[in-house]
Amino acid sequence: MTRINFSAVAVAAVLASTPAWAQTEIQWWHAMGGNLGEAVNALADGFNKSQSEYKVNPVYKGSYTETLTAAIAAFRAKQAPHIVQVFEVGTANMMAAKGAVYPVFQLMADAKEPFDPKAYIGPVYGYYSTTDGKLLSMPFNSSTPVLYWNKELLAKAGYDPNKPPTTWPELGEMAKKAVAAGAKCGFTPQWQTWTMIENYGAWHNLPYATKANGFGGIDIELKFNDPARVKFIQMLADWGKDKTFVYGGREGKSTALFTAGDCVFHIASSATASAIDKALGTDKFGIAMMPYSPDVAPKPQNSIIGGATLWVLQGKPASEYKGVAKFLTYLASAPVQAKWHQETGYVPVSLAAAEITEKAGFYQKFPGRDVAVKELTLNPPTENSKGLRIGNFVQIRDVVDEELEAVWSGKKDAKAALDEAVKRGNELLKKFEAANK
Repeated sequence: MTRINFSAVAVAAVLASTPAWAQTEIQWWHAMGGNLGEAVNALADGFNKSQSEYKVNPVYKGSYTETLTAAIAAFRAKQAPHIVQVFEVGTANMMAAKGAVYPVFQLMADAKEPFDPKAYIGPVYGYYSTTDGKLLSMPFNSSTPVLYWNKELLAKAGYDPNKPPTTWPELGEMAKKAVAAGAKCGFTPQWQTWTMIENYGAWHNLPYATKANGFGGIDIELKFNDPARVKFIQMLADWGKDKTFVYGGREGKSTALFTAGDCVFHIASSATASAIDKALGTDKFGIAMMPYSPDVAPKPQNSIIGGATLWVLQGKPASEYKGVAKFLTYLASAPVQAKWHQETGYVPVSLAAAEITEKAGFYQKFPGRDVAVKELTLNPPTENSKGLRIGNFVQIRDVVDEELEAVWSGKKDAKAALDEAVKRGNELLKKFEAANK
């Protein structure tokens, strides 16, 4: 009797500690910390609760560069995750990693998951596709630069706080008057290589590199030392003499100058909107399209995206990839994308998600949050504005940062700096080409 009771207790204990079914675990490495990390965890939780066969485990691996480096090391050790988030500048390197990547278009076909390329916003889909339109990685957190302005500082300078500048000459004039009226800073950009060089080029239909900015092959040369960008960078350097322009540091460091109320104008990622809103309040700032230079182009072309996509890595059992495909379908669904867009400021990757957001009255409540999509879809992309597919892009951006910092500190003029950036960048491209022939 005692033995029977003991056995019953033992069985009950085992049943209590063992799931009723064995879930297949999917590892997802990402680079989103803080509030964005919490949003990523919520996405995984939502998928996990939507079905019982698979469980997605999101793991924060540090910065974009750290996450990519960790994934490469893990793949070589045959311990790679199923999914890794890679920022847009790593696209060419991921494409060159032969045998490492499971292209999304192939994954979805193999898993028989419904997949419609036409559902995606064109510039987002095109950036991560082959030249014949096959999607390589799943668009996830896409953004584009927009213009933020401080309404109170603009009003103190004597301007209508609800009328932002549309051209660079207008921005310069407004910024100078605002500084004269007491503002500590006229204009500061975030991610200067992305906003002031790469997107300035796309916005004005100027090439960044040969062969359609790298989409046509890896044997390319950089072209961003053109007269228009030399003149533009020199203009910013000249503005720096009276704080009309203030350099606030690499990547997103300059945003602190704007959220502190020091700067009148800030060009930054559309994904910064939520953080700015929390810092200043919805009514204290505005969001508009980036200004353009009328002497370079009669009107803007379209902006290009930043952010990251989700790459699927090879080396896992076929049964696990079915779960990966289902998770990507879930992430791309319109309700999930709409929620992600509204909570973070990232661009909705599908037209349906943007439509849901608009119908919900979100853009009326938070004016300007639709500007990013308008910029990306302003005109059909050209070879100069479809995006950038550059090898060793992370290192090239570091080079451009160094050379621009030499301009801001007065050590070089704009022409010398951009010429040197192109020269050094081309050397990195030659190394990439040699390694991936």
